[in-house]
Amino acid sequence: MIWNKKKQNALLISEMLISFMVLFAVFTLLVFDYQNYQKPMGFEYENVWVVNYSNPVNIRNADSLKLFYETLKQTVKALPQVKEISYSSNNFPFSNSTSQSGFTYGKIHIDHINWYHAGDSYMDVLNVNLNEGRWFSKEDIVSKNRPVVINAALKEMIFGNESAIGKLIGSDWRDPSVKDKDKMRVIGVVRDMKMKGDYANPGVAVYNRVDTGEYRWLNSMLVSVTPGAGAAFEEKLYKTLANAMSNSNIEIEHLADKRVKANYFSVVPIIVMLIVAGFLVCNVALGLFGVLWYNINKRRGEIGLRRAVGASGKSVTWQLIGEAMVVATFSLIVGSFFAIQFPLLNVFDLSSNTYFIALALSIVFIYLLVLVCALYPGRQAAGIYPAVALHED
Repeated sequence: MIWNKKKQNALLISEMLISFMVLFAVFTLLVFDYQNYQKPMGFEYENVWVVNYSNPVNIRNADSLKLFYETLKQTVKALPQVKEISYSSNNFPFSNSTSQSGFTYGKIHIDHINWYHAGDSYMDVLNVNLNEGRWFSKEDIVSKNRPVVINAALKEMIFGNESAIGKLIGSDWRDPSVKDKDKMRVIGVVRDMKMKGDYANPGVAVYNRVDTGEYRWLNSMLVSVTPGAGAAFEEKLYKTLANAMSNSNIEIEHLADKRVKANYFSVVPIIVMLIVAGFLVCNVALGLFGVLWYNINKRRGEIGLRRAVGASGKSVTWQLIGEAMVVATFSLIVGSFFAIQFPLLNVFDLSSNTYFIALALSIVFIYLLVLVCALYPGRQAAGIYPAVALHED
């Protein structure tokens, strides 16, 4: 009977197929964000302020410039409400700035590596935990190879269960034959840090030590303050920095506030997709409900005959529900074929687990939708009296 009505069911199958693909996309995003939300932040952002400043200091000598910023650091750190301070590249936590590159290690090529520049006290400002090795210190000034700290995700990707300490990394993908003296030496491994908010993937990261030549382009510093620091101290901090850098434009922000904004940009796409998916699912539900209702009116004679020969109302109900489930299964088979290509082809660089969970949730949702839409028309069909239906026929 379903095959004989294939033209009538083709549109319904197409609608459910489109709904399934949209739901698959929505559930993939939801599962991905939830999995990221479950991961620890990896650092402390409360009571951490970021100072953004332009760099108008007219000092050409690199050593003199470094001395100026080290003196400025000690001046700010001398304030009673300041616990620790560190210079940082402008891709600090919850910022809109991103710096990425890639390199090859052996036969493994990694893209989209986040590159950060951090001072020796960066770890203390954000209270970052080390898994292996150590953070930067003054002894790294005389290091033969540039010292770097990597995060746990990058360590797992290229070293697996082996220790990363002392390993040389950094062959550029355009020139895999970079000599060892030009590579970077891993001195530490830190926990993954969600630098873009609660719902963002930490990704893979390399942390570089701020050296003398980088003070010319750095324009951010992270300041860890005591819990009681408020607007009065913020004004005092601003005046201290303004007096030291009279020609700079200074802006002070709180990481806690920037975290809220970062999360907002992650939540908005989810809300938009949920609204679109909601409208689409409602249209499919109304279409399915209408088709089943129409079929009942067209098949009153058939239903009445079945009831007359002894079929129970429950069996009639489940027959109509079963037919709707079969139609839904046709669309789910086609939709699942396309959905499975995403983990197989590693689309968007998401884990296979994320895609399979989203696939399962989409299938369950479609079946529940069909069950709900078919249940009431099925009960209405079960209430048809055989004599009335046969008399009308």
